[in-house]
Amino acid sequence: MSAKVLERFPAGSPRGSWPAEEFAAARRAQGEPATVVMDLKSDAFLVVVPASDDD
Repeated sequence: MSAKVLERFPAGSPRGSWPAEEFAAARRAQGEPATVVMDLKSDAFLVVVPASDDD
């Protein structure tokens, strides 16, 4: 599965994943299938959407 990263949020933030979850929720409200995933290598929460064939 390929994904396009919309935004990155540092995992060390005092609010944890909340900023990423809020960003993803706003995208979902606009009709984008946004999901939050954890990138352990960069220690960040990523908001991703499935990549389209033309990306």
